[in-house]
Amino acid sequence: MYVAVKGGEQAIARSLELLAQAQRGDTAVPELELAQIREQLRLGVARVMQEGSLYDENLSALAIRQAAGDMLEAIFLLRAYRTTLPRFGYTLPLNTAAMRVRRRVSGTFKDIPGGQVLGPTYDYTQRLLDFEHAPVASVTPADAPLPPDMPRVLDLLDAEALIERIEPGSDPEPVDLTREPLTFPADRATRLQNLSRGDEGFLLSMAYSTQRGYAESHPFAGEIRMGEVDVRVCPEELGFAIEIGSIVLTECQMINQFHGGNGVPPQFTRGYGLSMGEGERKAMSMALVDRALRCDELAEPDDAPAQDQEFVLSHSDNVEASGFVQHLKLPHYVDFQAELSLLRTLAAQHATPSPVQQGRESFEVPTA
Repeated sequence: MYVAVKGGEQAIARSLELLAQAQRGDTAVPELELAQIREQLRLGVARVMQEGSLYDENLSALAIRQAAGDMLEAIFLLRAYRTTLPRFGYTLPLNTAAMRVRRRVSGTFKDIPGGQVLGPTYDYTQRLLDFEHAPVASVTPADAPLPPDMPRVLDLLDAEALIERIEPGSDPEPVDLTREPLTFPADRATRLQNLSRGDEGFLLSMAYSTQRGYAESHPFAGEIRMGEVDVRVCPEELGFAIEIGSIVLTECQMINQFHGGNGVPPQFTRGYGLSMGEGERKAMSMALVDRALRCDELAEPDDAPAQDQEFVLSHSDNVEASGFVQHLKLPHYVDFQAELSLLRTLAAQHATPSPVQQGRESFEVPTA
């Protein structure tokens, strides 16, 4: 096989030259600045950061430009770069309840503490191409500031003991999937980590399947919030937590019906999703799939694709999936020639009757 591709080095070098030209495009057109991508393609930047597992808007914008807008390739680039970075430690759990909210809506209660905050969303647009691209009015100081902290909507149900209670820190310490292989069965903390890196399109399809009856789930969007959250670490030499910055997150908590079981009374259950930046569709899909994967824990039938954790978790990673599919473009000359030779032999044997078959044919007597 290696002999067969030995003469391709010159062709590969020329292909890389052509790729550089294609990435740049017409040199008469000004090159995209990273700030333009970061500010005007922020949703694409957020997706690459999320599935690339690296929160850096500039690096994400660079990857998108280098990949000519191919998000999967950009995610691959960012993950590859991530492996070269040193790791200093882990942050403390993020407190999304103290999020400085930019958008916060609930599909379950009209009036919620702090109010519905529509924020930046395409939900209320007409999905018409804007050929005029009218300038956007700037925010004036007269706009009422949002409350610094907004209570969680699901706390309303928790106060009545109508929804399952999950105590902070009750989940086991998750393994680091960037360093340890995924094993089955996976606990919920590990599943959530896997889903957070999963392909948005795949998770969207899985989530959609649960809404069409391929899982016993009837979801309600309990709360979706997007905003800034402080990041803290606790250095060993200090012995106390310090704030090192903030990141933008999108969090979704789905409310699902549950009829009780395993000694648990009838109550609502939760599905959870979290995404870097503005990633509402990803967070919602993740929350729906998370709830579907809890079927064993809640003694529910597990006959739907979205409830099969090995199927979902093993096929949700777009970098692995893309690599496995696209490796078919690489030379497989020797493998194919072996199969071709075998097929020719089998075809020849099928076309030439064996001596036993010839003998049987000679004794066949025609019937009227």
